[in-house]
Amino acid sequence: MNVRRRLIPTAALATATVLGVTALSGCSADAADKNNEGKLDVVASFYPMEFLAKEIGGDDVEVTTLTEPGQEPHDLEISAKQTAQLENADAALYLKGLQPSVDEAIGQSGIKTKIDTASLTSLEKHGTEVGGSTDKHAEHDEHGKDDEHDEHGSEEEHGHEGHTHETPGGKDPHIWLDPVRYAEVAEGVGKAFAKADPDHRATYEKNTAALVKRLKGLDTDFKNGLKNTDTKVFITTHAAFGYLAERYGLTEEAISGLDPEGEPSANRVKDLQEMAKADGVTTVFYETLVSDKTAKTLAKDTKLKTDVLDPIEGITKKSRGDDYIEVMRSNLAALQKSLGAK
Repeated sequence: MNVRRRLIPTAALATATVLGVTALSGCSADAADKNNEGKLDVVASFYPMEFLAKEIGGDDVEVTTLTEPGQEPHDLEISAKQTAQLENADAALYLKGLQPSVDEAIGQSGIKTKIDTASLTSLEKHGTEVGGSTDKHAEHDEHGKDDEHDEHGSEEEHGHEGHTHETPGGKDPHIWLDPVRYAEVAEGVGKAFAKADPDHRATYEKNTAALVKRLKGLDTDFKNGLKNTDTKVFITTHAAFGYLAERYGLTEEAISGLDPEGEPSANRVKDLQEMAKADGVTTVFYETLVSDKTAKTLAKDTKLKTDVLDPIEGITKKSRGDDYIEVMRSNLAALQKSLGAK
């Protein structure tokens, strides 16, 4: 499949200007001008998708991101301008289920290459009442876990009326926080880019291999860095780190389940306080894009420290690093400190 080159003759553009064009057509012209350079025009839904597109595409792609830095991804509502960007893009890179408005806009668009990264790796359900993906009190296989955690969903998971970070079927979408799954996604994205733009296949393959190598190195660092710790339990604001916990033998206990803005029940807070004492938890982690009020209140009540564990949904001035790899290494350092890594 060849990349669509929107080469518009100067005369045609002049005629369009004379006749007068709508704002939407103006956006189309902008997209056309970008593609005059022969680049693959990619629209990424939020930062983890943007990172993949830029790392894999390099100089051969032009990347536009729908979610602004600092904006909670699931709060995004697609604007008319962004709809135009999607209509005039060569490819859309997104994670189905995380941003409903993005899913709808991409589904209704005429984009030829629609890359749903949730389809490029395996997704699981991660419970919210008993905590993260590897509940140390109930180890079971992947399929059994899905059924068991369904029975222990928190009040927030079933009763909160806001958006939640869940894909259809209640699966946890935070796949990018597991370097191994993220590498699988990267390989799939590289193949999709090569299919959409075969002229630059060699570049995409080379860049994908380089990124996968870096992600495997990150996985090794996490594995070694978290192998010997005083405790395996950590508390977070919301259940973003289920895949990471499962990968490295940890237990995530989330205050507010999969919804970063949900309020915990009184029983949940009591359970966390008791668990923190029993399991030697030292730290309550919060994140940069949502309020830290709940985390700090729990930490104060239980005489625990607070620190940042970043779900890397966007890079801002508050981020401890300039890109995904750097922030993940900062997360590793924070976990090592709180868990008492040897």
